[in-house]
Amino acid sequence: MTTPEVFERARLGPLTLRNRVIKAATFEGMTRGALAGDELIEFHRRHAAGGVGMTTVAYCAVAPEGRTERHQIWMRPEALPGLRRLTDAVHAEGAAASAQIGHAGPVANGRSNRVPALAPSGSLSPLSLQRVLAATPADIERITRAHADAAALAIEAGFDAVEIHMGHNYFTSAFLSPRLNRRRDGFGGSLANRAKVALGVARAVREAVGDRIAILAKLNMDDGVPGGLWLDESLQVARWLERDGGVDALELTAGSSLLNPMYLFRGEAPVREFAATFPRPQRLGVRLAGGRFLRSYPYREAYLLDSARQFRAALKMPLVLLGGITERATMDLAMAEGFAFVAMARALLREPGLVDRLREEPATRSLCVHCNKCMPTIYSGTRCVLA
Repeated sequence: MTTPEVFERARLGPLTLRNRVIKAATFEGMTRGALAGDELIEFHRRHAAGGVGMTTVAYCAVAPEGRTERHQIWMRPEALPGLRRLTDAVHAEGAAASAQIGHAGPVANGRSNRVPALAPSGSLSPLSLQRVLAATPADIERITRAHADAAALAIEAGFDAVEIHMGHNYFTSAFLSPRLNRRRDGFGGSLANRAKVALGVARAVREAVGDRIAILAKLNMDDGVPGGLWLDESLQVARWLERDGGVDALELTAGSSLLNPMYLFRGEAPVREFAATFPRPQRLGVRLAGGRFLRSYPYREAYLLDSARQFRAALKMPLVLLGGITERATMDLAMAEGFAFVAMARALLREPGLVDRLREEPATRSLCVHCNKCMPTIYSGTRCVLA
């Protein structure tokens, strides 16, 4: 079998992309009023103009309480005009557009949203210092249906794909986690029970959109926390998703936005920069204690590859390799090892045109230094502070 070339056209479900490079979802912090405006549109237009095959809009919540904070987009008719302008701008540059849809679950800030966050089990939120409520069966049914409705709205807005967020201990990911899911009903206990929400959401989205757009799922390989979801269980969930046919591809990720975010990002932990985003009385506390939450992990190119290889060996469906991909040689390696696509994020914040440069000059080196100081800019418009 011939190894695909990363810059050749590629099929993703019913969709054909101009190449196999996807701009991964990075919350943009550009949606005041929970709507898409000029700043967000230009952000994704730049990435499309820079050569990616598809850019991913993050994050489009499926319900008001499913936002990590109240300024995020939630999928409703009022959001359609701005999102349509965004997809039109991306298409004009020759790229496809994907909407990342999901429910933040325990990662939602109930204080900001002015409605309690929901999770598999009740707890105290470290984000809002408010009580997180245990989702009822009716909540689960409503949120599952909301994913389907959001996917249908994405089609109206002109999106070519949706990416279901099943990672980082958001709602479906939290149900998969033994640490966060302490339920004693049919949604807790065994892996089969804990996976019901993820599988149900994927089926509902597929039933809503059929093959009109591509469907991806962003799935945690492991949570990176003691007692969390680990690779062996995640592999089984991936097999079930493949069996059901609800998604066209899996983007493999890791870590917990709630408990250990740096496990995904790797590299320097920007504690001082995060502290500066807090009101003055809280800054000192964040600077002193922030290192317990933002733990540093060594950065290396393609740092999720070793885990992702186990998924590649176990599955036939297309997989998207994520995590520290900045070089053409890494992209070529991913293709040689059977990955269908690669996803990039921080390196494209530094250089939106990096993909075109890698295509034209394979020896190009990314200017991203993995300082992660882009992370705190989500509160003021996500960007590279060195650009």
